[in-house]
Parts: sequence; C-alpha cells; structure tokens
Amino acid sequence: MNPALNGVHHDGSPLYVSDSSPNLGETVTVRLRVPSVANPTKILIRTVHDGEPKISIAKREEGFSKSEVWYSASLLIKNPLTHYRWLLTGEGYYYWLTAEGLVDHDTSDAHDFAISIGSEGPEWPKNSVVYQVFPDRFEKSSHSYEIPKWALAREWNSHPEGRSKNTPYEYFGGDLWGVLDRLDHLKDLGVNALYLTPVFPAGSTHRYDARTFDVVDPLLGGNDAYRSLIDACHEADIRVIGDITLNHSGDNHEWFLRAQAGDSEYRDFYTFDDALEHGYECWLDVKTLPKFNFQSERLIDRLITGDESVIRKWLRFGQDGWRVDVGNMFARQGAFDANQEMARLVRKVVTEEGNDKLLIAEHFHDSGPDLPGDGWHGGMNYAAFTRPTWSWLLSQSFDSDWLGIPVDIPSTTGGQFISSVNALTSRMPWQSRINSWSILASHDTARIRTVVGSSERQEAALILLMTLPGTPMIFAGDEIGAQGQWGEDSRTTFPWDRPDEWDTKTLSKYRELVALRRTSEALVQGGFRWIYSTNDVVAFLRESFDDRILVVVARDATSAVDFDLTSWGAQSLTPLFGFGATVKEGKAKIAIPGAGGGIWRLI
Repeated sequence: MNPALNGVHHDGSPLYVSDSSPNLGETVTVRLRVPSVANPTKILIRTVHDGEPKISIAKREEGFSKSEVWYSASLLIKNPLTHYRWLLTGEGYYYWLTAEGLVDHDTSDAHDFAISIGSEGPEWPKNSVVYQVFPDRFEKSSHSYEIPKWALAREWNSHPEGRSKNTPYEYFGGDLWGVLDRLDHLKDLGVNALYLTPVFPAGSTHRYDARTFDVVDPLLGGNDAYRSLIDACHEADIRVIGDITLNHSGDNHEWFLRAQAGDSEYRDFYTFDDALEHGYECWLDVKTLPKFNFQSERLIDRLITGDESVIRKWLRFGQDGWRVDVGNMFARQGAFDANQEMARLVRKVVTEEGNDKLLIAEHFHDSGPDLPGDGWHGGMNYAAFTRPTWSWLLSQSFDSDWLGIPVDIPSTTGGQFISSVNALTSRMPWQSRINSWSILASHDTARIRTVVGSSERQEAALILLMTLPGTPMIFAGDEIGAQGQWGEDSRTTFPWDRPDEWDTKTLSKYRELVALRRTSEALVQGGFRWIYSTNDVVAFLRESFDDRILVVVARDATSAVDFDLTSWGAQSLTPLFGFGATVKEGKAKIAIPGAGGGIWRLI
C-alpha cells in the first residue's frame, strides 16, 4: 500500500457518521480522515440506490490540522440498508476504502460500509459489561428442593464429569436465590448486566430442553426467586437478560407431548415426518430437542406475537431483554428460511414491550449476514472476537476443538488477528457490531485461562475484551482464573468457600478494566482504527469527539514500540492501565516487558 495513505480511516461511529440509524429519505453526513501527505486528487463516495451505483464527490472540510485533512459527503438513505464505500485517487494511486480496509484494486461490495434505518436499539448496552451465570453452578442457597429423578446430585466442590452420559444431568444445586445472595460480587466487579442461561423447567441442568416456558424452574426457586432477583438487580442498576430457545423445545415440553399425541392445536408446532430418523425434525438430529416449525402461525403467536406470548410475558415480568439460543438456526429448515423475517418480528415485539429492551442472538460463525441492523440488535461475537483472540494469544495445544472444527487451534500473528477481525466485522453495520457481545469464554467453550495458559496472557485478552468495539461479556469465574478445556468442563462451581483458589491479581485487573470501559466515552462509543502490528503486538486508537484512547496489547516481551503522537494531533499521554511509556517532544516509546498491555489517553 502507498505509505502516504497510512491513516486513511472511516467507521460508523459518531465521529464519522452524523446519524447511524436514520429514517428513509433522510440525508446523513459521512466523513473521511486522510493524512495530509496523501495529497489526493479526488475523493469520491459510491453508494447504491435501488441496486444502481451512485457516485458523489466528497468535499474537503475547513480547519484541518497539519497532519490530517477531513473530507465529508452527503449520503441519501434511499433503501433500508444503505451500502457505501470511498474512492481515493492521486498521483500514481487508486484505492477503494471499505469496512474491511484499503485496497488498490476493484473489489466485491460484500464488505462495504452499511447504515441501517430505524432505531439502533437501547442506549444502556453501550456502556454495559455483561456477566454470564450458569445458575446450577454459581451459588447454592439455603433453600431445599425435591430432586427430580433425572438429576444426579453432585457435591458443590467436585468437578463436572464433562463428556459423559451423566453430563447433562449433573446437579450441583445452584439456584436464583444463590445468585441473589452473591449480587454484591457483581456490584464489586462493576458489571451492570446479568445474563442467565435458561431458567425454565427442563430435563437437564443446562435447561435448553425446556418442558414449559410458563414458569421458572422450581429447582431454581421458581417465579418468586426470579422476581426477587430481578427487583434486586434493578435496584442495583443491573439489567437482567433471559435465555430462550426459539429454535426448539425439549421432547418433554407440554406442547410437543400434545403435538405427538395428535392434538390438532399443537401438531403443526413441529415437523413430523416418518422419513426422518426420529420421526420429527430435531436440532442437529438430537432426539430430545425437537425443532419448532415457523410455518405455523399458531406457534408464532404463542412464542412471539400474541398478547400472552413467551417473549412478551417475561419482558413484562421484568426482564430487560433476551438472548436467543442458536439464533443462526432459528426458523431455518431445509428449503424454508424465515430467519431474518422472524428476527425482525421478534425485534418488533421486543421493542413494543419497551424501547430499552435488548435482543441478542447466539451465533458461532460469520454472523454479519444475519445482522443487517433491523432484526437482532447484535450477536454473540464468537467469529469476529473469540476465535481471533484465542488463536493469537494461544499458549499451546490442549484437549479441545477449534470452536466446532475438529482440529487444534491454530496459532496466528498479530497481523492475522487484525485481518480476521476486519473481515468478519466488516459484514455488519457499526451499530450491530457495537451491540454484539465480545466473549473470551462462555458456558459453551473452554475457559480463557486454559486457552492462553497464563494470567499475563489473560490480561492481554481482557484488555482486548474491554477496549475493542462491542459489548464485553464475562463468564462467571473467569475473573478469578477458573479453568476448563471445553464447554461442559468449564461449567465449574464458583469456589466461594475456597478463596485460596482465586487469582486475586486477575480479579483486581477485571475490576480496574471494567471501570475504565464503562467510564471512557471513547471506549463506549468511539471510533476505532488499527495503527500497528507485529507478530506479538497490536495497537489501535479509540476516538470520540472529546476522548481519545491509545491501546497496545502484547502476547510476549519484545522491543519497545515507538509512536509519533503529533501525527495524531497529540503531544503527550496520560497512563490509564498497564505498560509504561516515556514521551519526549511528542514522541512516545512504549515498553513491552511481557504479555499484557497498556492503555493511555491522548492529550
């Protein structure tokens, strides 16, 4: 690439886009940052109206600095999803800028910038950090319950068997009263959103095989416990996100049993076919998880749209939103694909229950095509965050698969990390990216400490979690260094009575970085641009109108990194976290003593 073009940048943040969720027919101002040395002959913006490209000339703004020039253009929002890209020409160069980056040749429209019409969703997720709890493993209260026949009672301090016939049935006894008892831990950590895996009665402790959606599982304390927990969370300014399986139910669900018995009111809720292995459509051919049939209007009414639907009922109960299990597979079945139509419908219903309600979809691979901005507010960002972070910070191979691929996790460079993030985030509008959950680990994966192998590399991962665009999500236990090699192995109980097992230094880092993430305007809603990478180091800027943050992350000790702060219109740095830096006459030298990172405010 022409070195004069280093620093050309545009993204969907308020610094570059005047309105990220306009209405049809409105005009949005979009801006481009260009280094002064680039000296472009012409800068154009190309959009597409009703399938036909439209070209406009960008104008140079007044009041530019010595190091950079800003250009702006007006963008008419003609279609519900408006795509656009920039073209820069000058002496000896011709470059397109898309959301994936700058290229010196004509390239596909697949990665163009995008603006989606309508509401961008609630405001509160922007400065939120989500904490995930698997209720059976978080805390066991003093309440006692009648243990069902399917449950295999385990001692709290024992380790889950994992990958055995007993795995779904291991019952450790955590409940919602227990979560309430430990709410001070969430407050101390600084998180302000609680995501609970399913709380409905089921035939397993993971509860993705619901038997009903009408009540909270009595094993978890029932509706009373859930009501008390939600009320206490709201009093503490903590939002509560529920988990729903819109894709399937359990084979003991009250609807499925009636459908299987031939009840005409419920028969079309599922797809029955004697030619299928189990006689009905299942999620991934798992017999106990019959898949819903979204060609049934009655099903849609009961689950989503009806006045007493499952979606509405629990939002009215007090939930602040939903996480939808296997959102990528929901309403997709062979030749039938209503996924996006149903996602928009769920969004509509969720919004009707309150503009501050959130809708997140689980998605393990490339979620960009499923996040055009008018359905799910965001996704669980395994592909564009978890996978690149794991492979860059990986310590050594261990007994797991590569998030669904039966191979060892590959080790990548800092440059490859950046390329993966760019490729996968470029396929979604900025607001979908901001609302998507960045995840280091969850109840379905290995623990981050096990993947990276040390507290220092976990700190590097944590810095990425708290500073890259997206909503950070912490899996309960990661903050004290919990370990696990795969999903079920990671569903360990929280060692409340074994403080000697806690990594208190890591816990302290989590507290510090959660607080920073929630209080920096640049980290909450600022723009984002990469500025440096080697095999072992990546660096980037987060920038809003009034706040600019420099982040350097390393996986190993290496030579110091030098930056010319004046090229960014800055003179010095205020340290916020981690590595040390020396600054002289606008030149900064960042020491890289080992794995970890540093965060500074530009001044």
